[in-house]
Amino acid sequence: MNAIPPSLTLVREVKAPPALVFAAWTRPEMLVQWWGPHHTNCIEAEADLRVGGSFRTVIEEPGVGRHEVSGRYSEIVPDRKLVFSWAWASTPDRISRVSVSFRATELGTEITLKHDQFADAEAATRHTRGWMESLERLMAIYT
Repeated sequence: MNAIPPSLTLVREVKAPPALVFAAWTRPEMLVQWWGPHHTNCIEAEADLRVGGSFRTVIEEPGVGRHEVSGRYSEIVPDRKLVFSWAWASTPDRISRVSVSFRATELGTEITLKHDQFADAEAATRHTRGWMESLERLMAIYT
């Protein structure tokens, strides 16, 4: 019997319309404003927004160094959904998957983020904090 790989799911509401929130996830000049945990800065972002296209971000963590993550888009529904692979440059063989859906609400947009296919529970735990803080930074842009 195969164990189900660990995953995480987060739901947040952003006070902006889906088109703007989708753009924040897909336009490099917007990604650098919020991507990464609180104590980091996103210093590079690239996005080739098409199925099979890639994304790449580099965050800088003071006193620690740079962390690069990249992946390929497997599903794109403008203003509604993104699905992409996820691999850190330091562990390129550990590929996981991120699915992000955007749903219009009275206040703006509900984001549902699911990150799954982690190699182990420890990776899921580390990513939970990173995604929670990244989403807080995204929400703060629109408050």
